[in-house]
Amino acid sequence: MFEGFTEQMVDANGLSLFVRHGGSGSAVLLLHGHPRTSATWHRVAPRLIEQGLTVICADLPGYGRSGKPEPTRDHAAHSKRSGARHLLNAMTELGHDEFAVVGHDRGSYYALRMALDHPDRVTRVALLDCLPISEHLDRTDARFATAWWHWFFFAQPDIPERVINADPDAWYHGDPDSMGEENFAEWRTAIHDPDVVRGMLEDYRAGLGIDADHERADRAAGRRIGQPLLVLWSTRDDLEDLYGDPLVVWRDWADHVTGHGIDSGHHLAEQAPDELARALTPFLIPGR
Repeated sequence: MFEGFTEQMVDANGLSLFVRHGGSGSAVLLLHGHPRTSATWHRVAPRLIEQGLTVICADLPGYGRSGKPEPTRDHAAHSKRSGARHLLNAMTELGHDEFAVVGHDRGSYYALRMALDHPDRVTRVALLDCLPISEHLDRTDARFATAWWHWFFFAQPDIPERVINADPDAWYHGDPDSMGEENFAEWRTAIHDPDVVRGMLEDYRAGLGIDADHERADRAAGRRIGQPLLVLWSTRDDLEDLYGDPLVVWRDWADHVTGHGIDSGHHLAEQAPDELARALTPFLIPGR
């Protein structure tokens, strides 16, 4: 897994982030979702390197082997704005002043925040299985609350930690055949670490509060994604079922939106790596 990649801890302005990187050419930062680590990209990252890209896969702040911010009452330490700064500093330390970013699931919210807050650094952004958090919350109905109940459960104090840590394997249902044995082993180590579980839950707690507030402030101020935006989603997940065409929603947030669904379950990078790499390559390398 990740043969030829360099693995290292990078000092990201007071928080150490675990990264894997390799390749040459223009840089792309890949950000995983919950409850994965950067290892989820192990089938996609080599394909992108073959196309002539430098690929950086990072464990999100609070996840995997990355540093764990100390929780705060307002959850600001785990906000996407704070995490985006740490990720940006890590890319600076690795020598990348400009780069594209691809985010899946929770990682997409860090990618969105980087694109909005740091347009001088982020050249292109691809968001997978994602709508803005505030869009989900402002459209919440019984269907959404039933299907995505975990958002609201994770926001509760203390109880989710006790439930998950009592039996992480029963809660998260990993499959080594689907994930790949090494990816599965890394993921399983992470979910058995109470500090990781707390970090992941704080990510969701920030999402329902400070992150949604930041997004609404962006909308009120008329801030939009000016970079090219690629939106991809899993057709066997429920984003289309809940909202129809995700591109319609994203056109209220970005100036240049393209995208389509991919025949896959939620974990695109593990379940449909060829299709995902084929969709990403011409976007990340225009003219390819």
